[in-house]
Formats: sequence, C-alpha cells, structure tokens
Amino acid sequence: MIPKASAPAKLTKTEYDERVSKLRVDIINAQYDLKSADFPVIIIIVGDDKVGAAEVVNRLNEWMDSRYMDTVVFGDLTEDEAEHPRFWRLWRAIPSKGRAALWVGGLISEVTSHLSGERSEAHLFDWARSLRHLQEELVADGALILKFFIHTPEAVQKKRMKKAGKDEAWRYSEEDWTMVEDLKSGRAVIEGVLRKTTTAGAPWHMIDGSKRKDRDLSIAESISNAITHRLETEPPRMPEAPVSAFSQAPDYLGGVDLSLNTPKPEYKHELLELQGELHELADKARKKGVATVLAFEGWDAGGKGGAIRRVTQSLEAGDYRVVPVAAPTAHDREYPYLWRFWKDLPRDGYWTIFDRTWYGRVLVERVEGFASNAEWQRAYSEIVGFEEQIVSNGSFLAKFWLHISPEEQLARFEAREETPYKKHKITDEDYRNREKWDEYAVAVNEMIARTSSDFAPWSLVPANDKYTARLTVLREVVDGLKRRLKEKK
Repeated sequence: MIPKASAPAKLTKTEYDERVSKLRVDIINAQYDLKSADFPVIIIIVGDDKVGAAEVVNRLNEWMDSRYMDTVVFGDLTEDEAEHPRFWRLWRAIPSKGRAALWVGGLISEVTSHLSGERSEAHLFDWARSLRHLQEELVADGALILKFFIHTPEAVQKKRMKKAGKDEAWRYSEEDWTMVEDLKSGRAVIEGVLRKTTTAGAPWHMIDGSKRKDRDLSIAESISNAITHRLETEPPRMPEAPVSAFSQAPDYLGGVDLSLNTPKPEYKHELLELQGELHELADKARKKGVATVLAFEGWDAGGKGGAIRRVTQSLEAGDYRVVPVAAPTAHDREYPYLWRFWKDLPRDGYWTIFDRTWYGRVLVERVEGFASNAEWQRAYSEIVGFEEQIVSNGSFLAKFWLHISPEEQLARFEAREETPYKKHKITDEDYRNREKWDEYAVAVNEMIARTSSDFAPWSLVPANDKYTARLTVLREVVDGLKRRLKEKK
C-alpha cells in the first residue's frame, strides 16, 4: 500500500483565512532571506493526482515570489533531452545558491511508462537508484530538498472529474481517466519507487489531496517552516575520514614505461592511418547517435594539447567542442561541483573533449586545499556515478592521464620560455606545482585506484616522447569507439 497520507484537520473559513494571511507573510520573508543564503531549495511536487499537483504548483506561484523561483515541469523528453544522459535535464534545472526551484512531475511518468510495458521494472528501479544518489549528492553539497507526494483517493478523483462542468472540463483529459486506472493497479510499484528514493536528508512527505485548500496550506506551510528552520540552523556536516586511510593506493604511475620512443617516419605513417580510421568511425558514430566524451588529465606540459589536436584533425569541425577547464568561476561556485561538466556533455553523435576535467576536485583542489577533506573524499563516488550516467546513455567515454618525468617537465618548461608563441603557457604557478610533485603523485594514484571502472577505465599514457603519446591516445580512441559502435545495434 502507498504510505498513508495524514488527513488534514477540518478548518473553518476564519481559521483558513488567518493561517493563509500569516503564511503569505512568512513564506515571502523566508524566500527573501534565502536570497543571501549559501544553499538552494528544490521543491518536488508529484503524486497520483495530476490535476491536484498542477493546482498546488499554481497556488505556490501565487503565494511565493516567482521571480526567485523557477518552475520546471518534467513531461515527455524533448528531442534535445532524449539525446543526452537521462539526468542531464535535472542537472540543468538545479537552482543556484539563494534561489528556489519547483520541480513538477517526472516520477509518475516513469511509473506509467513501466506499467504500460514501455520500460522494464529493472529500468525503473535503476532510475530510482540514480535519482536517490543525485538527491544525496545535492544534500551533501548543501541543498535543501523538500519532496511532496500528493495522494488523492481514486473515488475522490473520479468524483471531481465527473462534476467538472463546461468551465472546468479543460482541466481533465481522457489521459487523466486512464492514469487513475493505471495507478490503481500500480500502487505497489509506486510504493517501491518511493521507498527507493527517500533518504534521511530528503524524505517524502505524504499529502492527502482530498481537500484542496487544506492540501495547499499544508504544503506551503511545510515549505515556509523548512526554509526558515534551515536559515536559522547550521546544515548537518558529513564527518571527515582521516586522509591517510585513502592514501595507500598502488604506484600506478611508477609502472608507466617512459622510455618508449617512436621514430618520426613511423609516427607520420601511423598517424595518418589512425586519423583516417578515426574519421570513418566518427562518421558512423554520428549516424548511429553515439556521443563521445574524451577526458584529458596529466602533468603540466604533459602534451595534452598536442594529443587533442591530433584527435580533432580527424573530425568534422561542427561535430566537436574542446572545453578547456580552469578554476571554477564565481558563477560555477553557485552550483554543485559537477554542474559545469554536466551542462557541457554532447548530444548523441557529437563530441566533447575536456582539456582538464572534473578530476580537478581530487587533484589540484585536494593538494592545494581548495576543497575540504569531506568534499574531495565524497567526490570519488560522485564522479563514478557521473561517468556511469554518461556510459549508460550509450556514449563512449575515454579518460587519459599523460605521464612524464619531472626532468622532462623541467626541460619543456625551459623550452617554452625560449619559444615566443609558447611563453604564455608557462607561469610561476607551474614551477610552484613542481615543488608538490610527490603530493600530486599520491593524489593521482588514488584517483586511478578509486575511479578506474569497467565502464570507464583510465588509460595511462607514456608521454616523455610526444609521438608515442599521440599515437597511444589515437589507438585508444579508435579501439574504444569501435567497441562502442559494435555494442550499438
């Protein structure tokens, strides 16, 4: 059975009017105070009463200031949404700190897709598991998530639909009648989804939708009270595990053979062969709708740019984007860490190549102290989940660490200083980072240990010799894209 929604107490008109008057002052004040807070609010409205949920949304937009609250309705996927990982549209709808977002729908459409036979139960519960992880990630980042499930008894819904006169008939469609019948037989499925998506930090609030005014008041008061309470108290902090407990990874970097060397004639010949093959594969990937994400990390002066250019020379100009990743901007910091990477994921058939990546959180931010221990420690699982979403969408993902020796790095730094068109690449910070080589090596080895998965393994590229590095990257991309296209029937 669906968890029982508490029946609202019967209110007199005077009691209702008094509570609404107080509420409207309180909720607006809470919303204005939120503007200067360092967390966002996400309000989720779903239920087995589609029309009732729409009425609640309209009421909240009447009682709250819609200038500071984004209302997002998750209906059928748009063409653009269908060509991205399934939670791409959720990440794009996350509000910045100090704002609220009202998310409507989504859950019930997933349930009805399963009940109609369009999607399997395994797919539905995998979606629920991923949604739970997203909520946990947002709460850990500081978001306040308020979730309301409106349950209106079947008899009440049917009575309302039958009583709707000409003036209100537009509110109900044949689809609404069908949904009531479908959900009656699917209550066990709904209950399972609710269980799998409730968490300590973001529980479901069951709302009885039998009485419209009481329903609206109950939800709005809960929102007002929750925002006010959060503004007046510190959010719960995740305990920080001892750093030493996570720093015993094998020395993966020590196993990279930096003596490998490719003669120039051999390099030129194989380069043209690989680029020609990659061009053909990219054309097939575009036609089959397979997106490609390449993630490049490595030591400063490791040759990332040169390797990326040898890849893009194989591609049509309109099919790819190279995204250089620097320190997060002030705007980026208004959102969860992975937000800026989610928004740059490519459509089906296209490429995004990241020159530095989401791994900055467990590398430079960890070593330089820009992220707290709790932030970079939880980033490993968040990153693995992010990459799982990319791959489960049918995309091809390849990750490269371009490895060079400290001696080779110094030689390249000095060469850059002597080359006019490369001087801009070298900074005092590059030399300062060399002093922390060992600390970065520990962070890199741990990153590899904790984020190399069956679906997104790390490729460690010997890069002391640039020719060897470029060919290694091209071979990995060609072989990996071949495998992905073979899997895409």
